[in-house]
Amino acid sequence: MRLTLPSLLLAAGLLAPQASLTAAGAPAKASTADAARHAFMETLDAVSAHWFGQPYQGITAVRVDGTLGIALSGAAVNRKVDQLSNGQLQSHSQGGQANLTVKGTYFANGDFRTDLTGDFGNLLYARRGDRGFLYSKDLNAYTTRVDLPDSDAPLTWMSWFQQVVNEVKAVYVDAGTFKARLAGEDSLGGQKVERIVFDAPTSPWDAKRREQSMAQSLGFWKRGHLEVLVDKTTHLPQRMDFRNNEQGVHTRLTFAYGEGGHLQAVDVSNSSRGFEGPGWLRIGYGPDGRMSHVAGELSSKDKRISFALDLAWSSNLTPAAIAALPPAGAARRGKEELETQLGIALAGQIFNLQRQGLNLRSVAVSSR
Repeated sequence: MRLTLPSLLLAAGLLAPQASLTAAGAPAKASTADAARHAFMETLDAVSAHWFGQPYQGITAVRVDGTLGIALSGAAVNRKVDQLSNGQLQSHSQGGQANLTVKGTYFANGDFRTDLTGDFGNLLYARRGDRGFLYSKDLNAYTTRVDLPDSDAPLTWMSWFQQVVNEVKAVYVDAGTFKARLAGEDSLGGQKVERIVFDAPTSPWDAKRREQSMAQSLGFWKRGHLEVLVDKTTHLPQRMDFRNNEQGVHTRLTFAYGEGGHLQAVDVSNSSRGFEGPGWLRIGYGPDGRMSHVAGELSSKDKRISFALDLAWSSNLTPAAIAALPPAGAARRGKEELETQLGIALAGQIFNLQRQGLNLRSVAVSSR
């Protein structure tokens, strides 16, 4: 989830706008854009400290165990059949669903092992340093050509979270893509809040466009309209509205906090195209102050995507914990060949879900 959601975190540097001097030698008043960026940096600082701070210092690995599910109602399937057949066919579907079990170990430096089992197939994906493999049980085939880790990969998860913050800062503060402004003060739940607005216009929604690169899909947050309501005392975000017309994304997130400023809940009001409806995220913590359970759901009238993950953090796991080899007798394939076969199988599953009513844009294999 590197967004992804994520993501309001901190970064250092440029914590206050530089003040210029008037002819008389007195400091000039900072522009509203500088003030907005300054306020946003204070928010990133607060999020970094309270959401992903000290408890993750020295933590190098996390074990993840959980499930992911997609469910569609019979009504959604029936409407899709009616639409595709121009009313010539009738369906009496009971609905459709796809479920996936995830079990893996992830090091902050990029080493990992992931076992995926479910309706989308059975895969084992592992990497240590610059070596690894992707194995498909269904195809009984594997490839050793895997993506390499980032050259600047951190050693701890605290540093990893910091990199996420730096990426947010680079896009919203440093790049100059967004116009920033303060939009006044308000009251939310009895708290005084300040409105921070960022705007980078996008192209309009194109309903005929059905394919886009992975970079476009994952980078939807790098353009659009963002409005954040920030607590005047703690600087923590209380509500966030984001809109990207080109991607059809329009979402409101409302945050709730527990002891020590730990994020405990996020309520979602989603008006994104094809998935209008509510959602939620709930986070549980262990006695060490680290996240121990993350669960969420996004629903619309006829669709539901849900997940539930247990997290176990460690500072003493070694790479030996993720040692793995492809099974004896498995066929070795080139990366492109195996990815094509997996893509065909995955496309069949996605097409089946789309045919049953799940309105998703296809993602091109290439990231360019």
